[in-house]
Amino acid sequence: MGLVLGPILRHVGATTATVWVQTDAQADVEVLGCHASTFEVSGSHYALVVVDGLTPGSTTEYCLHVNGTQEWPPQGSEYPASVIQTRVGDRDDGLRVVFGSCRYPKTGDATLDEKLGWDALDCYARRLIGQPVSELPDVVILLGDQVYADELTPAARRHLAGRRGGSIRTKRPPDEVVSFTEYEGLYRHTWGDPEIRWLMSTVPIAMIFDDHDIRDDWNTSAAWRASMNSVPWWRDRIRAGLASYWVYQHLGNLSPTELDADDDYRQIVASSGDCWPLLADLADRADDDTDGEKGLRFSYRWDLGGSRLIMIDSRNGRILSGGARKMLSDKEFAWLEEQMTDDLDAVDHLILGSSLPWLLPPALSDLQAINEIAADRAGLRGRLAEKIRQATDFEHWPAFMKSFRRLSDLIVGVAARSGAAPATVSVLSGDVHHSYVARADHPGAASVHQLVCSPVHNHVPAYVKPALEHAWSPRVARLTHAWARHVGSPAPSMTWSDVGGPLFGNTIATLVTEGRRARVVFEQPRDDGTLAEMTGVFLTD
Repeated sequence: MGLVLGPILRHVGATTATVWVQTDAQADVEVLGCHASTFEVSGSHYALVVVDGLTPGSTTEYCLHVNGTQEWPPQGSEYPASVIQTRVGDRDDGLRVVFGSCRYPKTGDATLDEKLGWDALDCYARRLIGQPVSELPDVVILLGDQVYADELTPAARRHLAGRRGGSIRTKRPPDEVVSFTEYEGLYRHTWGDPEIRWLMSTVPIAMIFDDHDIRDDWNTSAAWRASMNSVPWWRDRIRAGLASYWVYQHLGNLSPTELDADDDYRQIVASSGDCWPLLADLADRADDDTDGEKGLRFSYRWDLGGSRLIMIDSRNGRILSGGARKMLSDKEFAWLEEQMTDDLDAVDHLILGSSLPWLLPPALSDLQAINEIAADRAGLRGRLAEKIRQATDFEHWPAFMKSFRRLSDLIVGVAARSGAAPATVSVLSGDVHHSYVARADHPGAASVHQLVCSPVHNHVPAYVKPALEHAWSPRVARLTHAWARHVGSPAPSMTWSDVGGPLFGNTIATLVTEGRRARVVFEQPRDDGTLAEMTGVFLTD
């Protein structure tokens, strides 16, 4: 067998597409007459095939060959042919964006799998199998926690248990992955479902990581980083996590033009032998949290006809050293502003992706702002607030209030532009294990919404539902607003309210645009594994 994982269809433009694969040995990979040689990382082999010469607005079936032998579709496959659907380039008939986050894999343990429930993305893929190609979405956006490096399945824990050992200083945890090879096993298991492999082969996939792709609470604060940096195995873990993210997720987010300009990519594909030392260096640069220029960026932009997707790295992009507490560096904010305002008269719908929600339930937003002020204090109160910050996951945009206000100003500035404002600005997020639509009230013409879909497949503890329902309560929000103002947190530049949800349980969401109109739909699995629409919200009048 030559093909281990994939093919995964990634960036698709008007005349080009990229297809990602993992093979079992060094190989030549071919798609539609376009070739790529694999590169090696710690004994695993990968290629990103750039397919060019496609016709705008076309649908093309494809096969994948490894060393001249067809490996995809597999012989006797029961799934429809994989296709590449290119965009027409300009404003078009609309867009269908499927999104969600927090997808825990099937475990093979009947009791645990029953507790987890139906995988909403699996259910969506199965529904697509029986539909015509015209019903395929334009893109699937995975908004974080694609793998759970710190919450392994029982089988994965048993597999690791026999491999751990060494001295006290180097002993690795029995229930978390550490090495690149262990991450490889996670990705192969999580993306190995037949339905998911077919879906990812035929619909463009955009991705960004969140904390569980590395570790729970990743980059919550400077204190968290200092604590983890003292753990003997942490340097191995952060290198493996960031390197595997670059290989499995980040590369496909880039367009062919961006790949050509990427020094790291050019160096790695041109190298012979194991590229791990190059990726370890890349990971060290990515992990730098000073407010300088890292030399690489995980945020990216996709132009999708009359819509624009801008994905924001709100996890690794944080600046926490030297007393700073920023969600993004100043340079990253400058890049974001440039992408949001560039040629805006050609954009009907501006879509921002952030694994972490910008607009939380109002009471929860206040509590995070209050905690940030307390955590910045010296002494016992500051240390206690830091413990609360980490224990309660107070790490979203409002917990970085200066960054929250800066992002809010950018969004409202775009929405309020005269003559060149998009019809909608939508922020797509996950992480918080409930799904909702929040509408921001502001003076601009464009409608602004926070759209959250979480989880796609995970168990939500019983206490979460009542806690979050209370966090949406206007009565509770009045109390937390007063508390926040009392301790010195500035009032937000806008208000927002829940106009859809909250929903609890495994969910998949679809943002649909048509001209300058937009609607979002949330679906959840029924007992038989089919999907039922739970709520739909029109984002435009």
